[in-house]
Formats: sequence, C-alpha cells, structure tokens
Amino acid sequence: MVNYIFVSDFFSDEVLGGAELTTEALIDGTEVKRVKSSDVNLELIKNNLDKYWIFGNFAGVNMELIPTIIHNLKYFVIEFDYKFCKYRSEHKHKIMEGNCNCENEGVGKIVSTFYHGAEKIFWMSDAQKENYFKKFPFLQSNDNFTLSSVFKESNLNKLKKLTCKSDGKYLILNSNSWIKNTNESVKYAKDNNLEYKLINNLSYEDMLTELSKSKGLIFLPSGYDTCPRLVIEAKLLGLDLIINDNVQHKNEEWFNTKESAFSYLEKRKNIFWEEIDKSVNKKRSISGYTTTYNCLKQKYPFRESIKSMLGFCDEVVVVDGGSTDGTFEELLKLQNKDDRIKVVSKNRDWNSKRFAVFDGQQKAEARSHCTSEWCWQQDSDEIVHESDYEKVQNVIKMTPKSYDLVALPVVEYWGSNLKVRMDINPWKWRLSRNKDYITHGIPAQFRKIDENGSLYAAQGTDGCDYINKKDHSIIPFVNFYTQEVHNVKMSGLSGDAKGQEVYENWFNNVINYFPGVFHYSWYDIERKIKTYKTFWSRHWQSLYDISQEDTPENNMFFEKEWSKVSENDIKELADKLEKEMGGWIFHRKVDFTTPTPWITVEKDHPEVMKEYLK
Repeated sequence: MVNYIFVSDFFSDEVLGGAELTTEALIDGTEVKRVKSSDVNLELIKNNLDKYWIFGNFAGVNMELIPTIIHNLKYFVIEFDYKFCKYRSEHKHKIMEGNCNCENEGVGKIVSTFYHGAEKIFWMSDAQKENYFKKFPFLQSNDNFTLSSVFKESNLNKLKKLTCKSDGKYLILNSNSWIKNTNESVKYAKDNNLEYKLINNLSYEDMLTELSKSKGLIFLPSGYDTCPRLVIEAKLLGLDLIINDNVQHKNEEWFNTKESAFSYLEKRKNIFWEEIDKSVNKKRSISGYTTTYNCLKQKYPFRESIKSMLGFCDEVVVVDGGSTDGTFEELLKLQNKDDRIKVVSKNRDWNSKRFAVFDGQQKAEARSHCTSEWCWQQDSDEIVHESDYEKVQNVIKMTPKSYDLVALPVVEYWGSNLKVRMDINPWKWRLSRNKDYITHGIPAQFRKIDENGSLYAAQGTDGCDYINKKDHSIIPFVNFYTQEVHNVKMSGLSGDAKGQEVYENWFNNVINYFPGVFHYSWYDIERKIKTYKTFWSRHWQSLYDISQEDTPENNMFFEKEWSKVSENDIKELADKLEKEMGGWIFHRKVDFTTPTPWITVEKDHPEVMKEYLK
C-alpha cells in the first residue's frame, strides 16, 4: 500500500533541474505515488486523506486549493528556493521592480501559511532557512530540517571513480538563467586572466566528464542559490572553487572538504526518510484531565474513568471541587499508587448564585495543569475502552496540523439494557493540542454579565466549550460526523426503519475505527432523575439566569412539584423509561406516546466497568 504522495511541478523524466534530480534521488526505489502539481484537485485530495503528502515545487497547484490542503492533509514540504517571492528570488524582484515585499503580500502569505501547516519543512541550506525565519519568524516553531541537495548513490559512485586531469581551465555554466549570472563569471575569469570554458546543454555524463577535465569552477550567482548541485559536484571532484556568498551552503561544515562532502551526501536520502518516519511514527505525549465533586455520593465511576485514561495517557490530572463525601480522599489514594495521577483541590462555593459557570472553570483549571503535547478531556462518568488506547495515537498522527481540536464518538447508554441513544450528538470535543490559548468556558457570543457583575450564559452553550483565552472565540475542530450522516440519523428518529438501520451500521463502524468513550450518565436512569431533582434544575437556572418555580408545569418528568415526588415515583418512572423509551431530551415533558428510537452496539463494555456494573 502506497502511503506517500510526492507532488512536484516536474519529475526527472521531463526536466533535469536541481530540484528534479534531488526529487528523483529521494524517491528512486521507494513506493511513492508521483503526482504532478497541476494534477492536484479536490477529488485527489478527498480520495487520499489517509496518505502523507510531500510537496516539492508546487507552482502548478491551484492556489485556491491551498486552504483545503492545509486543513485536510498531513503533509511535508521541501523548499528548493524562495517560493514566497513571485520571482522566486527577492534579489531578482528588487532588480525588476525596485523592491520585494512579497512576505507581506498575497503569494508570501499563502506560501508561509502553507509551510506553517506542514509536519516538517526540509530546507536546502541553513542560510536559506535563516533567511525564511527573518521573513516569517513563526516558522521557527515548525519542525525544521536542513536536507541539502540529494544525489543518487549511482551518481556519487561515478564521481568517486572519475579520474581528474586538469586542462588548466575553469568551467563556467553557460545559462540563460538570471540567477546563474554567466556574464559575471566570464567577467571574473577575464579580469583575473583565467582560462575558461563554457558548457551548456550537456548530458549528465558529459557534464561530469567536462568537470573532471577542469581546474576549477567559477560560479557567481546574482541572487541566493540555495544549494547548487554543480558546485557540490565540483567539490566532490576536488576542483578549485570560485564562488560567492549567494551560494548558500558554502559555509556549512559538511562542505569543507571533499571527504566530508561525500560522507554527508551518502546519507541524505536515508536521513530524509528517517526524518519523515520519525515525524509520522512519533509517539505524542498525552495528558488526560477530568474533574470531580462528590462522586461517591452520586455513584459516578470516577476511579474506573481515571484508570481507563491511564491506559494511554502519560499523566492524568484530576481537579476536585471540594468533595465532602470521601471522593477527595479516594483520589489521594489513587495518586499514592500511581505517580502519573496529579490530584488538585480547587474548592468552589457550589451554593453561589452563579455556581454553574464553575463547571467550565474547573475543566479549565484541570487543563492548566497538563504538561503533555496533547490533552484528552473526559467527565468522571466516561470510560475509554481498552481496545481504543492505541487508536488515540493514530488519530493524533492523522490530525492535520491546522486543527487543534478533534471530536470523537460517544456511546451514550440508555438504561442497563444496552440501548444506545441516537437522539443526541454521537460526538464530543475530546482530543486537543496543549496550546496556551486553549481553555474551557462560555464563548463570546453567549457571554452575559448580570447586575452584580457575575458571568452567566445565553442558551446555546453548556459553559464548557473549548474557547480562546484572549477573545473567547470558539476553537475550530475536526469531526467525523457529517451532514449526510446527520440526515440519515434524523430520518431514523422520525420512524424510518431503514434510516435507523443505516445509522446503526455506520455508528458501529465509527466506534470500531475511532477511539471514543462509553458514557454512563444515563445508564442508571433512576440516579439520573434524582440528579435532575437535586442538581440539574438549579444548574441550568444558574447558568442561564432563569427562574423556575417548583410547579407541575416546570417539572419535565412528573405532573407534580418536585417536592412531592417520592423515591418510588422516581423508581417507577425510571423503569418505564428504560423499557419503553430509547432516550429523551428533557427540555420538554416525557411523552410515552412517541417512543424515541435507539440503536445497539456490538462493542462490549470496557473491562474496567464490568465489575462496577455487576
């Protein structure tokens, strides 16, 4: 199976330029799909989202596709010259137009953004890389690697075997290219009374033969030439080099001697693929984080939840909100048994008028203690299946660099009879890059301030969204759930048996392919109803600044006040809901005349939950 797609304007069977020869040396003998840049289109991108792409020269790519590439592909870049400039040389641009400000204009912004989205950028020389950093300082945060020009092993062997017999003349490349600056090299030879010869349009074999006959090479480019092959070949043959500072690799250590150059170049192809492999297969560190508050009293499987995160996380941060039922003491016991667990106490006044905003703030607090590259958030009644542990790393590997947040599936049980709800979102924001600007809270468009200066929310958020610390904007995310799937789900909820079947099959495939969580919030319906009576009603009133009297009209479960609801009432309703329904959104009263459809999943309960559920 081909896992890599190599994109280039041309390949060596069409053009024998330096970029094409390096490209050929890199992919010769490998299982790489070659794609001309002009052939990149939406269909090709869509059909190869699971591949790793390597972009060399890409002038032929439709620039309108660049945002799609950035947001959807995992890709690497090899920068051969200076594509941020419309002339591909700021020196030529200045001569032609008097100035080059491309880094602040359209092409420069597109190219630099494209490079910033790459998994790794390969440069031709250190000087080229540093020049880019001056123009685009943010690229320093990328994974950068100086590759240099790359030679096929057979060509290096030819260079080793060539016998040099100097004819006393200096070779000059006779080129129409502005950057090669043939006239300046000829002038230098004449000014210094050096015999010279011009070469052009030779085969590679003939060019090497001419080099081997020469005393030296005069090469004085008029602008930056990042790592010219002709100069390297002359060095490998031991010729006298007359070059200027525009030959950007001239001061690199490997280029000091003929011997060090051979040693360096012989390894470049393997090193390139080793760097690709390191990036693709690097194990990323993960911090799991969760929050707790009186979990023993509420019968939450918080210990099982933490244990499941330890199956794939390098650390698990738990922020407790001031539990008084022994939960905090249990957390300390867990911490003493496993030093990957970090327990933090952050007490809150859960009786304050705006206590509901603490939910997001507690999550933000937990996240702030995470130290890994990635973060995994889950609630204390959510469990990760053991078969999903390794899949988390796979998701990280395949997440385009442009996305910081990933939504993953949730198996939402309805009662203990293994019904799975299809009346709610089958996804939740779950996995994110550990970047300083990401936190939890109320998005800007939903933020409200009451007369006392306290924060609350307009309806449309639960107060725990992933937001930007600076402006409270929502963090963009990538999701497996599409509009097409949503339409199928809605048809199933409307009573279409075929739609229900299609959605069930899709969901089973999704939870086998992607990691996710098993959510036990509604597994014990009786417990859930009790929390509505004692907590959730107050919570939503606090969050949304609404006031609801304890009346039959405001009770979505019973036709009477909560104060008159008995333990037996709750038990009977829970049994009826479990048997006759497949879920219910309790923004409106329970209606048994229109049962909610549900699905089943083939995947068994996580092992850590089996003892708990007995």
